[in-house]
Amino acid sequence: MDQIQWVGFDMDYTLAPYKQEALDKLSIDATVEKLVKRGYPEWLKDIEYKPDFPIRGLLVDKKLGNVLKMDRYQYVKRAYHGYHELDPETRHSLYHARRLRVGSHRYHWIDTLYGLSEVSVYTAIIDLMHEKGEKLDFLQLFTDVRESIDEAHRDGTIHDTLFADPASFVMKDPRLATLLHKLRSGGKQLFLLTNSGPETTERMMRFLLEPTGNGYHTWHNYFDLIITAAKKPVFFNKTHPFTHTDEQGETQTSPLPTRGKVNVGGNLGGLRKYLDTPGDQILYIGDHIYGDVLRAKKETAWRTIMIVQEMKEELHAQHVSASALTELETTSEIREQVTARLLEVQSKLKHVRRKIDTLRKAHPNHSGDNGPSTNERQQLEDQRIQLEQEIEIVRTQVELAESRIEELDSLIESTFHPHWGSPFQAGTELSYFGHQVEHFACLYTDRVTNLLNYGPTHYYRSPRDRMPHFSQ
Repeated sequence: MDQIQWVGFDMDYTLAPYKQEALDKLSIDATVEKLVKRGYPEWLKDIEYKPDFPIRGLLVDKKLGNVLKMDRYQYVKRAYHGYHELDPETRHSLYHARRLRVGSHRYHWIDTLYGLSEVSVYTAIIDLMHEKGEKLDFLQLFTDVRESIDEAHRDGTIHDTLFADPASFVMKDPRLATLLHKLRSGGKQLFLLTNSGPETTERMMRFLLEPTGNGYHTWHNYFDLIITAAKKPVFFNKTHPFTHTDEQGETQTSPLPTRGKVNVGGNLGGLRKYLDTPGDQILYIGDHIYGDVLRAKKETAWRTIMIVQEMKEELHAQHVSASALTELETTSEIREQVTARLLEVQSKLKHVRRKIDTLRKAHPNHSGDNGPSTNERQQLEDQRIQLEQEIEIVRTQVELAESRIEELDSLIESTFHPHWGSPFQAGTELSYFGHQVEHFACLYTDRVTNLLNYGPTHYYRSPRDRMPHFSQ
């Protein structure tokens, strides 16, 4: 951090962490209201929606109405149609015949917490239709759900309710002002880069930072540069101009952002010129894996921190399942050992059987009781019986270990989430979401004020990374 000159922040879910349950209910109610106005039946208002069903990192198959969880290799590990989990055979036939084109129009990636409510509505409607045996255009339904929730944001349905009582929807962190002041006192310059419009940004930042202290007259004074309505990820690869309102109330356009003003729009090129700082000396903090972290990494040399609000529950689940995780590791080692022993004994049995066959071919009509071939054959038969018995014992040990591993896997995953397990893990592999976090985020944490636990020049070091062939 001693090399960082500029620290940038997203706003929603970064500086402003939301109370997810309350926000989901608000979003679901608003979306359903819009769907009914579009001609959907009134009984949509009576459905029991489950906002805790989806997690971040899922993929929606809009063509078939399924919700998927993939591992880092885009192998589908779990799939639901409504609240019904697809059996392995169905899942395999649908998604394992060819590689998923996750970037195609058929699929929608749930990479933000904002997207959870739309999956809740989509899944609940599909589940009800599934129970009734009615046909449904899954693609059209998802399109209508997405457009309805976007409309609810645009027309103020959601924002007006939220800002009428922001404390019910946003977790105001009293340490936020202290963090920003500490970074500035440590020689950092700060900028705000958010997709929220200027009015929404003004209302939210006032709630988060005002009344101010430490000589800051308004929330604006904490930042050297403010950019709103940035339209990330488009911001990183387009050339939209920056605009701001001058003292006379006139809109001014500029290729570069203007200090001391609330800038609207803009583009990465103009921001780069204004910052005039090497990319690796800029740190950007956001919650959106694609719009904030991935695009920043692909288009710049910026350092990144991803805010993963789910980390608190993730760490709690790890703590609760600690003993099961330890047993799983031990049982997995036992399985490897007995599996290796099984292969070894099977190899010995093949060798003995070959020797018996060789003796039979060499002495096809031998009937003596005391000849060398008879004694050797008897010894080999005894070995064969012993090895076959050992194989049965070891095979049982393998089956018992695999059964226990399956039980432990189920127990551990249900501790994280009853339907999907950990958002970072898919079976023994990283999930697709976990892989992206690991690949694109320099650091990740559950809230931005955790940086207060370290000094503004702290050097963050991760454990030494090793490939599997290195000894542990």
